[in-house]
Amino acid sequence: MSAGPLDPTPLVVGVDGGGTRTRVLLCDATGAVLARVEGAASALQTVQESVAADIIKSLIAEALAAADRPDTRPAVCVVGVAGAGQERAAQALWAALAQRRVADDVSVQADATIAMDDAFGDSAGVLLVAGTGSVAFSRAPDGRIERCGGWGPYVGDEGSAAWLGKRALGVVSASQDGREPETALTGAVLTALELESLEDVIPWAAKATPGTFAQLAPVVAQVAATGDLRANALISFCVEELALHVRTLARRCFQDERAAIPVAFNGGLLSRGSLVRKRLEQRLKSAVPGAMIRAEEVDAARGAIRRARRLLGVEV
Repeated sequence: MSAGPLDPTPLVVGVDGGGTRTRVLLCDATGAVLARVEGAASALQTVQESVAADIIKSLIAEALAAADRPDTRPAVCVVGVAGAGQERAAQALWAALAQRRVADDVSVQADATIAMDDAFGDSAGVLLVAGTGSVAFSRAPDGRIERCGGWGPYVGDEGSAAWLGKRALGVVSASQDGREPETALTGAVLTALELESLEDVIPWAAKATPGTFAQLAPVVAQVAATGDLRANALISFCVEELALHVRTLARRCFQDERAAIPVAFNGGLLSRGSLVRKRLEQRLKSAVPGAMIRAEEVDAARGAIRRARRLLGVEV
């Protein structure tokens, strides 16, 4: 049956679609969590809109089954996916999801938008996202929304996991040539990719997606932790790029990077305890002295649920 405004227990769905995985959260109208599921990547830089819609539909069905509501169509579904900041892509995904009748009402947002909903609600702050790709968003005290980065894997995504993976390959190839010193990254990369020689990297890279390049980011962090100079240089470069995103928005929206600025992180590269996050938090002490870093993890799917409940007419 179809859940709607008259249903005593309407359901809402929040979807966080990234370049590595898609997370789906199913809740009732009060926000109580009924099911959480994860599946394949649905970022629009990675897959076509129709493929993303199929992945999302399948995961919603899985969540409904887990909640013992397999025949119920949710009242509202808010989908936040990487790449949906481009209007054409967002409209195409919305049309594909509406055609598949995943919910009575569907809203498609950029992934950072739903993450900001969870991090700050309606308040001001800067959100830095660094997973497969990278982008920063800010809500100014006057309500303006500004963006920095987010130009995609072929133009930008500086400081992202895919960016870091590509640069690791550049370092090991230069080391092989003798243009750079030897580095432990060489053996670690070959082991991670299950390749026998660096020559095998060429056909691998030709077929690689941003998501597969991003799989090398943990390798860089692991080697950096052993003291390898080239791996550490890559981590430092990554941190500088990410700090620049935050500082740019701090100046644009708060006038001065020394002002009190709430800052939140999202994305696998910035998970709590990660090497990049630790060094970025340290770097921001000088780059953005006013940064007040949120300790709690940002859950973009939870932010999508917050937005879905608002669309349902619930005060949140």
